[in-house]
Amino acid sequence: MLHKLNLEHILFLDIETVPEYKNYDDLGEEMKYLWADKTKYQRKEDFSPEEFYERAGIWAEFGKIVCISVGYFRFKGETRSFRTTSFYGEEKQLLLDFKNLLETHFSKPYQLLCAHNGKEFDFPYIARRMIIHSIALPYKLNLFGKKPWEVAHLDTLDLWKFGDYKHYTSLKLMTSILGIPSPKDDIDGSQVREVYYEEEDIDRIIVYCEKDTIAVAQIVLRLRQEELLDDDEVISI
Repeated sequence: MLHKLNLEHILFLDIETVPEYKNYDDLGEEMKYLWADKTKYQRKEDFSPEEFYERAGIWAEFGKIVCISVGYFRFKGETRSFRTTSFYGEEKQLLLDFKNLLETHFSKPYQLLCAHNGKEFDFPYIARRMIIHSIALPYKLNLFGKKPWEVAHLDTLDLWKFGDYKHYTSLKLMTSILGIPSPKDDIDGSQVREVYYEEEDIDRIIVYCEKDTIAVAQIVLRLRQEELLDDDEVISI
């Protein structure tokens, strides 16, 4: 089935998230209580709510998106290219810009969104943040009432599970075992908060996010037994 998909019909993506506020003390008292309650099972007695707050970007209720990178294939005869672009800046605006892309260029029923662990993280996170910002969900992210086969989402982690639903493999591990250049050669997800709030280096995050997006596309190529992308085939726009 994967071999039958038209690569030009897939929008590959990755998101980077951070805590919504730089410091735990910036939360109101009610949100501090709700944060403590939300994370009590993850923290156990090892961390206080304040110490654990640096991980708040994992939860859409306490985090925010600082970058969405997308990529897509284009073919002209035998010539192949993979084009990437990123949305960043104020969260509501980047979500609106991403929604506009979906509605103007990737709204057809046969077009798919693809991410690594996207079904568990990227897709629901984007949808939740849109609702928080009172943005109407685009069709590709509105799952209400849809049957499983009507959901136009592709997940490279899901593909790698081969039905083993207890299995988890990180993007870094998958690229390593499949012989794909690692996207984690500068920073990893645990460092995004520090780069965003302490270094204030959004450009570094964008590069990292785009590398992850390219890596997801490379995984799909490997699963299809096709040649990996060369550097000169990747175009940032």
